[in-house]
Amino acid sequence: MKRRTFLATLAAAGVAPLVRAQALPSAPIRIIVGFPPGGGTDVMARVIAQQLATRWGHPVVVENKAGAAGMIAAEYVANQPNDGTALLMTNISNHAIAPNLYPKLGYDVRRDFMPLMLVGITPNLLIGNLNQKADTVSELVAECKSHPGAITFGSAGVGAAQHLALEMFKLRAGIDALHVPYRGSGPMASDLLGGQINYSFETMTSATPMVRGGKVKVLAQTRTKRAQAFPDVPTMAEQGYTDFDASTWYGLVGPSGMDPSLVARMNDDMNYVLVQPEVAEKLQSYGAEDGGGSAARFAEFIDVELAKWATVIREADVKPA
Repeated sequence: MKRRTFLATLAAAGVAPLVRAQALPSAPIRIIVGFPPGGGTDVMARVIAQQLATRWGHPVVVENKAGAAGMIAAEYVANQPNDGTALLMTNISNHAIAPNLYPKLGYDVRRDFMPLMLVGITPNLLIGNLNQKADTVSELVAECKSHPGAITFGSAGVGAAQHLALEMFKLRAGIDALHVPYRGSGPMASDLLGGQINYSFETMTSATPMVRGGKVKVLAQTRTKRAQAFPDVPTMAEQGYTDFDASTWYGLVGPSGMDPSLVARMNDDMNYVLVQPEVAEKLQSYGAEDGGGSAARFAEFIDVELAKWATVIREADVKPA
């Protein structure tokens, strides 16, 4: 479905008299996550799923289909029935980076998905294991320049948010560093804590427990404003890299062709869940802010992200694995 047609359909659905009465599917609703349990996307999905199940009085379960930086799960959902029984907790990796990185991707973001709601935007946290000498971005840059290609940065996989944040950093700082991809944030974090790798631009959702537990040092955060959850951690912009914005974001989408009234019903209920105290507090603790709003708002947000990461991938000459 073309974007203009999609937005017009949503607008029409917004004034339909029976939008809120749209029945949910009778079968359990599955939220598919393209990463292993414990990562940022998984945490977000479970927070939302639990509350949606309560709101709907209907089973909402999370299924993990890990691999290929979320692309396996995205392609799976793109090919599911568009009756609302299979949703994707998508993120920057498989919905903004992968379409620009893989020319033969098995799905088309605009054609194959129906945006439902932006769940939240978080900074990445630039973290290092406790054995690292650098405590600031400038010290890290100096370290990378003294040891070109030797300082290691882990990610959840080629094309993951952590990887592209690193590529943006390398471009802006003029440094050479070694990217080490993993199969998800969980195993990457284990090696970071164990000293097998030095640093990561880890998602705030996954990094927060490590930071709060004093298991890693944190050098910076990567939105242009400080997250409320980490008011004392300076941004990359504050440390000399103006407009550096390598945010991770999460959102819910379904297969294309979903009934507009079902889209509106789900969007309404997802927005309701998002502002419930137990959900809002959990998301804020992980730095997830600025979520909610209409399905159309999420569609427009995706367009902006697609354009931004296309530029980074081109300029950094990033190649798929």
